[in-house]
Amino acid sequence: MKNNVYSLTLPKLEDFFVARSENKAKAKILYSLLYKDKIASFSEIDIFGLRTIKMLEEELSLDELVLLEKRESKDAAKLLFRLFDGNSIETVLMRHDYGNGLCVSTQAGCNMGCVFCESGINKKIRNLEAHEMVLQILYAEKALNTSVSHITLMGIGEPLDNYDNVMKFIDIIGCQRGLDIAARHVTISTCGLIPQIEMLKNRETHSNLALSLHAPNDEIRGALMPINKVYGVKKLMEAVKSYSLVKNKKTTIEYILLSGINDSDECAKELCGLLNGIKCYVNLIPCNETSLGFKRPEKERIDNFYRILLDNGKRATIRREFGSGLKAACGQLRGGFIDKLKYSGGEQ
Repeated sequence: MKNNVYSLTLPKLEDFFVARSENKAKAKILYSLLYKDKIASFSEIDIFGLRTIKMLEEELSLDELVLLEKRESKDAAKLLFRLFDGNSIETVLMRHDYGNGLCVSTQAGCNMGCVFCESGINKKIRNLEAHEMVLQILYAEKALNTSVSHITLMGIGEPLDNYDNVMKFIDIIGCQRGLDIAARHVTISTCGLIPQIEMLKNRETHSNLALSLHAPNDEIRGALMPINKVYGVKKLMEAVKSYSLVKNKKTTIEYILLSGINDSDECAKELCGLLNGIKCYVNLIPCNETSLGFKRPEKERIDNFYRILLDNGKRATIRREFGSGLKAACGQLRGGFIDKLKYSGGEQ
């Protein structure tokens, strides 16, 4: 099976050329053509000889995504893609004042089983390869006639459950010859895989970490997130504290507010105690209602929770909503496209 050119870091592409007795400088040229000029085929290259073009065509692939559907609103867009093997993923673009952020999927399906999230309805089929993540950026930019400056790995799947491919993806998009999206503009979301958080802590790149916490104790979190039965709240927060200290960065604590479940004043106060001594800020996410039956708290309840955090010296925000009308908001991915997926052959 051919290697995909979008799965190669620049050093690996240089090695590819050198191993075939070609000048490694061609790798930098090819990288710029792929990511700056956005060529769609090797035959478009007019500065390499025919021998080099033939070699590229025989040994490297440029697998495509198929855009099945695009939905847009003023501040967001959701794209449904079919992968080369018929599986499907979704990608969401969010328009901010500081640039465009893209929420990238890392797996086809998800095994984490968070009870409030529609992405886990379809269990994990497979990990995405690095090039399938890179192509989400390139295709989103093309489909929406825009550019992407920030990446959040918060789409379908658990990014740290696909650690090696995600790290390769970050290295590829960070290359200045390529998309030049620096690691500081990349946020990795996780439901709390402690071994991979430790690996990430010891890695040289300085991506941002977002922890999907969603509850202040094991009783509530265990009922919402099966992963908590493996990595409990106390050990998880120790890992996050260590990560923030080593990286000297604030960790984002994601907290979905579910009416009558984790939105009480008592939960807010317990959360404050849990976060003492941890360099972080809390991103409160009022529940985006889905077919799973969870409800959004009333505005007064959301505001009370928020004020308790502030009164206890915690940095907190209430997340601005992007794409809820498109079913593109947190926890909604893949929720509205089941019939479309079946029709297109994307469901297995």
